[in-house]
Amino acid sequence: MVWVLLLLPAWAVAGIACARLCLAAVRAAADDVTAGGERELTLHEAAFLSGGPGRVVDLTLVTMARERRLLLAHTGWATVVDPCGQDEWERCVISAIGPEGQSRIAPVRAATAAADAVRGLADRLVRAGLAVPDGARTTVAAGVRQVRAAALAVLALGVTALLTPLSAGVPRHLVALWFALPLTLALSCLALARIEVHPYARWASPAGQRLLGALDRRVNGAGDERAYLARVAVRGIRAVGEADLRAAFAHRDRP
Repeated sequence: MVWVLLLLPAWAVAGIACARLCLAAVRAAADDVTAGGERELTLHEAAFLSGGPGRVVDLTLVTMARERRLLLAHTGWATVVDPCGQDEWERCVISAIGPEGQSRIAPVRAATAAADAVRGLADRLVRAGLAVPDGARTTVAAGVRQVRAAALAVLALGVTALLTPLSAGVPRHLVALWFALPLTLALSCLALARIEVHPYARWASPAGQRLLGALDRRVNGAGDERAYLARVAVRGIRAVGEADLRAAFAHRDRP
Protein backbone atom coordinates (compact mmCIF):
# COMPACT_ATOMS: atom_id res chain seq x y z
CA MET A 1 0.00 0.00 0.00
CA VAL A 2 2.95 2.32 -0.51
CA TRP A 3 1.19 3.82 -3.51
CA VAL A 4 -1.63 5.06 -1.27
CA LEU A 5 0.89 6.94 0.89
CA LEU A 6 2.22 8.55 -2.28
CA LEU A 7 -1.27 9.36 -3.56
CA LEU A 8 -2.17 11.43 -0.51
CA PRO A 9 0.61 14.04 -0.97
CA ALA A 10 -0.13 14.08 -4.70
CA TRP A 11 -3.71 15.17 -3.99
CA ALA A 12 -2.53 17.59 -1.32
CA VAL A 13 -0.02 19.47 -3.48
CA ALA A 14 -2.40 19.61 -6.45
CA GLY A 15 -5.34 20.77 -4.37
CA ILE A 16 -3.45 23.44 -2.44
CA ALA A 17 -1.74 24.86 -5.55
CA CYS A 18 -5.00 25.00 -7.53
CA ALA A 19 -6.84 26.63 -4.62
CA ARG A 20 -4.17 29.32 -4.29
CA LEU A 21 -4.29 30.07 -8.02
CA CYS A 22 -8.08 30.29 -7.98
CA LEU A 23 -8.06 32.67 -5.00
CA ALA A 24 -5.44 34.90 -6.67
CA ALA A 25 -7.45 34.97 -9.90
CA VAL A 26 -10.68 35.81 -8.04
CA ARG A 27 -9.01 38.68 -6.17
CA ALA A 28 -7.52 40.03 -9.40
CA ALA A 29 -10.90 39.81 -11.14
CA ALA A 30 -12.64 41.57 -8.24
CA ASP A 31 -10.12 44.42 -8.31
CA ASP A 32 -10.50 44.67 -12.08
CA VAL A 33 -14.30 44.96 -11.90
CA THR A 34 -14.27 47.76 -9.33
CA ALA A 35 -11.33 49.73 -10.78
CA GLY A 36 -11.21 52.44 -13.33
CA GLY A 37 -14.86 53.21 -13.93
CA GLU A 38 -15.51 55.82 -16.59
CA ARG A 39 -12.69 58.17 -15.57
CA GLU A 40 -10.28 59.69 -18.06
CA LEU A 41 -6.55 59.41 -17.56
CA THR A 42 -4.37 62.47 -17.25
CA LEU A 43 -1.29 62.56 -19.45
CA HIS A 44 1.06 61.77 -16.57
CA GLU A 45 -1.15 58.90 -15.41
CA ALA A 46 -1.14 57.48 -18.93
CA ALA A 47 2.63 57.86 -19.09
CA PHE A 48 3.14 55.98 -15.83
CA LEU A 49 0.79 53.15 -16.77
CA SER A 50 2.49 52.80 -20.15
CA GLY A 51 6.14 53.08 -19.19
CA GLY A 52 6.54 53.69 -15.49
CA PRO A 53 8.44 56.56 -13.83
CA GLY A 54 10.84 56.97 -16.75
CA ARG A 55 7.99 57.60 -19.17
CA VAL A 56 6.59 60.29 -16.85
CA VAL A 57 9.94 62.09 -16.99
CA ASP A 58 10.17 61.72 -20.77
CA LEU A 59 6.71 63.23 -21.18
CA THR A 60 7.63 66.17 -18.94
CA LEU A 61 10.86 66.81 -20.85
CA VAL A 62 9.07 66.67 -24.21
CA THR A 63 6.35 69.02 -22.98
CA MET A 64 8.87 71.59 -21.71
CA ALA A 65 10.96 71.30 -24.87
CA ARG A 66 8.01 71.86 -27.19
CA GLU A 67 7.01 74.95 -25.18
CA ARG A 68 10.59 76.30 -25.42
CA ARG A 69 11.02 76.30 -21.65
CA LEU A 70 13.75 73.68 -21.84
CA LEU A 71 16.35 73.07 -24.52
CA LEU A 72 17.23 69.46 -25.26
CA ALA A 73 20.35 69.15 -27.38
CA HIS A 74 20.93 66.20 -29.66
CA THR A 75 24.11 65.54 -27.65
CA GLY A 76 22.02 64.58 -24.61
CA TRP A 77 22.16 67.82 -22.60
CA ALA A 78 19.23 69.69 -21.05
CA THR A 79 19.33 73.47 -20.53
CA VAL A 80 16.74 75.38 -18.51
CA VAL A 81 15.19 78.38 -20.27
CA ASP A 82 12.33 79.11 -17.87
CA PRO A 83 13.28 78.30 -14.25
CA CYS A 84 9.67 78.50 -13.07
CA GLY A 85 8.06 75.10 -13.43
CA GLN A 86 4.34 75.10 -14.19
CA ASP A 87 3.58 71.94 -12.20
CA GLU A 88 5.22 69.55 -9.76
CA TRP A 89 6.71 67.44 -12.54
CA GLU A 90 8.46 70.39 -14.14
CA ARG A 91 9.69 71.63 -10.79
CA CYS A 92 11.21 68.19 -10.15
CA VAL A 93 13.00 68.32 -13.52
CA ILE A 94 14.35 71.82 -12.90
CA SER A 95 15.50 70.82 -9.43
CA ALA A 96 17.23 67.73 -10.83
CA ILE A 97 19.05 69.82 -13.44
CA GLY A 98 20.51 71.91 -10.64
CA PRO A 99 21.37 75.56 -10.01
CA GLU A 100 23.69 75.78 -13.00
CA GLY A 101 20.71 75.29 -15.30
CA GLN A 102 22.35 72.61 -17.42
CA SER A 103 22.85 68.88 -17.06
CA ARG A 104 22.94 65.68 -19.03
CA ILE A 105 19.52 64.08 -19.53
CA ALA A 106 20.42 60.70 -18.01
CA PRO A 107 20.99 61.88 -14.40
CA VAL A 108 18.03 64.26 -14.65
CA ARG A 109 15.81 61.40 -15.73
CA ALA A 110 17.02 59.13 -12.93
CA ALA A 111 16.63 61.76 -10.21
CA THR A 112 13.16 62.85 -11.35
CA ALA A 113 11.91 59.28 -11.68
CA ALA A 114 12.76 58.73 -8.00
CA ALA A 115 11.11 61.96 -6.82
CA ASP A 116 8.24 62.08 -4.33
CA ALA A 117 5.87 63.40 -7.00
CA VAL A 118 6.31 60.27 -9.12
CA ARG A 119 5.99 57.96 -6.12
CA GLY A 120 2.81 59.77 -5.11
CA LEU A 121 1.41 59.31 -8.62
CA ALA A 122 2.19 55.59 -8.44
CA ASP A 123 0.46 55.27 -5.06
CA ARG A 124 -2.67 57.03 -6.32
CA LEU A 125 -2.90 54.76 -9.36
CA VAL A 126 -2.44 51.67 -7.22
CA ARG A 127 -5.22 52.78 -4.86
CA ALA A 128 -7.47 53.38 -7.87
CA GLY A 129 -6.79 49.85 -9.10
CA LEU A 130 -5.20 51.07 -12.34
CA ALA A 131 -1.57 50.24 -11.54
CA VAL A 132 -0.19 46.93 -10.34
CA PRO A 133 1.28 47.07 -6.81
CA ASP A 134 4.86 45.91 -6.47
CA GLY A 135 3.90 43.15 -4.05
CA ALA A 136 0.99 41.87 -6.13
CA ARG A 137 2.46 42.23 -9.61
CA THR A 138 3.30 38.53 -9.82
CA THR A 139 0.59 37.00 -7.60
CA VAL A 140 -1.28 35.22 -10.37
CA ALA A 141 1.96 34.33 -12.15
CA ALA A 142 3.30 32.81 -8.92
CA GLY A 143 0.10 30.78 -8.59
CA VAL A 144 0.54 29.45 -12.12
CA ARG A 145 4.12 28.44 -11.34
CA GLN A 146 2.97 26.63 -8.20
CA VAL A 147 0.37 24.66 -10.15
CA ARG A 148 2.98 23.72 -12.74
CA ALA A 149 5.30 22.54 -9.99
CA ALA A 150 2.42 20.58 -8.43
CA ALA A 151 1.69 18.86 -11.75
CA LEU A 152 5.33 17.79 -12.02
CA ALA A 153 5.27 16.59 -8.41
CA VAL A 154 2.14 14.52 -9.03
CA LEU A 155 3.71 13.03 -12.11
CA ALA A 156 6.88 12.15 -10.20
CA LEU A 157 4.91 10.60 -7.34
CA GLY A 158 2.84 8.58 -9.79
CA VAL A 159 5.91 7.22 -11.55
CA THR A 160 7.43 6.35 -8.19
CA ALA A 161 4.27 4.53 -7.13
CA LEU A 162 4.23 2.50 -10.35
CA LEU A 163 7.86 1.50 -9.88
CA THR A 164 7.31 0.23 -6.32
CA PRO A 165 6.07 -3.32 -5.67
CA LEU A 166 2.28 -3.42 -5.50
CA SER A 167 0.07 -5.58 -3.35
CA ALA A 168 -1.29 -8.72 -4.91
CA GLY A 169 -4.42 -8.11 -6.92
CA VAL A 170 -3.81 -4.34 -7.40
CA PRO A 171 -3.49 -3.65 -11.13
CA ARG A 172 -0.99 -1.00 -12.17
CA HIS A 173 -3.43 0.67 -14.53
CA LEU A 174 -5.73 1.32 -11.55
CA VAL A 175 -2.88 3.00 -9.64
CA ALA A 176 -2.08 5.08 -12.72
CA LEU A 177 -5.73 6.12 -12.94
CA TRP A 178 -5.76 7.31 -9.33
CA PHE A 179 -2.69 9.50 -9.94
CA ALA A 180 -4.16 10.74 -13.22
CA LEU A 181 -6.98 12.41 -11.32
CA PRO A 182 -4.88 15.03 -9.41
CA LEU A 183 -2.73 15.47 -12.51
CA THR A 184 -5.86 16.22 -14.55
CA LEU A 185 -6.97 18.69 -11.88
CA ALA A 186 -3.67 20.60 -12.08
CA LEU A 187 -3.55 20.61 -15.89
CA SER A 188 -7.19 21.73 -16.13
CA CYS A 189 -6.52 24.58 -13.70
CA LEU A 190 -3.58 25.69 -15.83
CA ALA A 191 -5.70 25.58 -18.99
CA LEU A 192 -8.47 27.66 -17.39
CA ALA A 193 -5.94 30.17 -16.07
CA ARG A 194 -4.51 30.61 -19.55
CA ILE A 195 -7.97 31.33 -20.95
CA GLU A 196 -9.61 33.33 -18.18
CA VAL A 197 -6.91 35.24 -16.27
CA HIS A 198 -6.17 38.69 -17.66
CA PRO A 199 -2.54 39.35 -18.53
CA TYR A 200 -0.87 42.06 -16.48
CA ALA A 201 1.47 44.56 -18.06
CA ARG A 202 4.58 45.76 -16.26
CA TRP A 203 2.79 48.80 -14.77
CA ALA A 204 -0.92 48.80 -15.68
CA SER A 205 -3.61 46.49 -14.33
CA PRO A 206 -6.27 45.20 -16.76
CA ALA A 207 -8.45 48.21 -15.84
CA GLY A 208 -5.52 50.53 -16.52
CA GLN A 209 -4.85 48.80 -19.83
CA ARG A 210 -8.46 49.37 -20.89
CA LEU A 211 -8.23 53.09 -20.16
CA LEU A 212 -4.91 53.28 -22.01
CA GLY A 213 -6.44 51.58 -25.01
CA ALA A 214 -9.37 53.98 -25.00
CA LEU A 215 -7.02 56.97 -24.78
CA ASP A 216 -4.84 55.67 -27.61
CA ARG A 217 -7.83 55.15 -29.89
CA ARG A 218 -9.18 58.60 -29.04
CA VAL A 219 -5.98 60.48 -29.91
CA ASN A 220 -4.92 58.32 -32.86
CA GLY A 221 -4.74 60.60 -35.89
CA ALA A 222 -5.68 63.76 -33.95
CA GLY A 223 -3.52 66.77 -34.68
CA ASP A 224 -3.78 69.00 -31.61
CA GLU A 225 -1.02 69.41 -29.01
CA ARG A 226 -2.73 67.37 -26.31
CA ALA A 227 -3.19 64.46 -28.69
CA TYR A 228 0.50 64.68 -29.63
CA LEU A 229 1.56 64.55 -25.98
CA ALA A 230 -0.92 61.75 -25.28
CA ARG A 231 0.72 59.66 -28.01
CA VAL A 232 4.10 60.33 -26.41
CA ALA A 233 2.69 59.28 -23.03
CA VAL A 234 1.25 56.02 -24.38
CA ARG A 235 3.83 55.07 -27.02
CA GLY A 236 7.00 56.68 -25.74
CA ILE A 237 9.74 58.60 -27.50
CA ARG A 238 9.07 56.80 -30.78
CA ALA A 239 5.95 58.99 -31.08
CA VAL A 240 8.08 62.17 -31.08
CA GLY A 241 8.05 63.70 -34.54
CA GLU A 242 11.13 65.94 -34.30
CA ALA A 243 14.36 64.16 -35.24
CA ASP A 244 16.55 66.42 -33.06
CA LEU A 245 14.35 65.76 -30.04
CA ARG A 246 14.49 62.01 -30.60
CA ALA A 247 18.27 62.25 -30.89
CA ALA A 248 18.44 63.98 -27.51
CA PHE A 249 16.55 61.13 -25.88
CA ALA A 250 18.88 58.57 -27.43
CA HIS A 251 21.30 59.55 -24.64
CA ARG A 252 18.80 59.40 -21.78
CA ASP A 253 19.85 56.00 -20.41
CA ARG A 254 23.59 56.49 -20.73
CA PRO A 255 25.70 57.18 -17.64
